[in-house]
Amino acid sequence: MANPIHGTVVDVAGLGVLLRGASGAGKSDLGLRLIDRGAVLIADDQICLRAGSRGLVASAPDDIYGFIEVRGLGLMSIPAAKSSLVRLVVDLVAAADVPRFPSASTVEYEGVSLPLIRLHAFELSAPAKVEFALRYPDQVGDDRPLSTRRKRT
Repeated sequence: MANPIHGTVVDVAGLGVLLRGASGAGKSDLGLRLIDRGAVLIADDQICLRAGSRGLVASAPDDIYGFIEVRGLGLMSIPAAKSSLVRLVVDLVAAADVPRFPSASTVEYEGVSLPLIRLHAFELSAPAKVEFALRYPDQVGDDRPLSTRRKRT
C-alpha cells in the first residue's frame, strides 16, 4: 500500500469520492455536507490508496478510522465504512479558479486513471455538483456541440 495522502474520501451511493486541496480548502466541510446528504465517511485527513481488481480502493489508516474534523467542534467519531472504490477526484479550489465550461480531465493514482473536477467547497451547490458528476460522468467536461449530444429524458 502506498504512503497515505492528504484528503477526505466519502462514499456516495457506493461510489467513492476523493476530495483534495490545500489546508483550509474545505475537504472535511464538503465531506461533512455530503455525509449529511447520505454519503458515508471512508477517511478524513489521511487516505490509504491501493489498486484493486476493480479500480482504486481508498481506506483510512486504522488510528483515524471513523473520525472527521468538524471545524468549531473538533474531531468527531461518526459511522464509517472500511473502504470504497474511488470513482471521482475533486480538487477544491478558490471560487475564481472553477472553470465555467471545463474540459474533461483525469488524474492517476496507483496506475488507475480517474475523472478529475475542480470545485469551490464552500459553494452551496458543491455537494449537488459532486453527486451530478457521479450520476452523469459521461457529461462532465463534454465540450461537443449541443447538436451532437443526446438529450436525457
